[in-house]
Amino acid sequence: MEASSIGIVISVSRSAAHTFSKETAKSIKLLAGLGVEGDAHMGTTVKHRSRVAQNPDQPNLRQVHLIHSELFDEVRNDGFHVEPGQMGENITTRGIELLGLPTGTKLYIGESAIVELTGLRNPCAQIDRFQQGLLNAVLDRTEDGELIRKAGVMGIVLTGGDVHVGDTILAELPPEPHRPLERV
Repeated sequence: MEASSIGIVISVSRSAAHTFSKETAKSIKLLAGLGVEGDAHMGTTVKHRSRVAQNPDQPNLRQVHLIHSELFDEVRNDGFHVEPGQMGENITTRGIELLGLPTGTKLYIGESAIVELTGLRNPCAQIDRFQQGLLNAVLDRTEDGELIRKAGVMGIVLTGGDVHVGDTILAELPPEPHRPLERV
């Protein structure tokens, strides 16, 4: 495996209920094909409430939500205060440019877990209910007007395992041509 980037897990979180923020923990268990043990989004079919309303039988491409803690630094400069788990992520990272990775990237986390990136989190109005104005802070536009979603990435669990604060994350890029992450 040739790693394209290396990062670290700075926090892990889960919530058994469909809450916006998730409670931090010392570790979480990833289950192959399902997601985070004990998390409301765990399962083979979609669990996100708006997507369940559209089609409850679609595959769950949002088993694990990862956010780069550098986003918290960025929004802090805009006057917001966000801590790990508060934006609903399961794994908070540092040192790995999640948003720049292509679809299909495999993240090797800790001793055994492997998560395959499926797409970008599409931030919604719940973010503004958490902190008014935060939605605009996690969205941006390119020079040609294309929307940039900065609220993290989603993935599926290929290989289960325990994920602990301090674990290393290695990214393995898929074969070319690379496809950029799109909202999922």
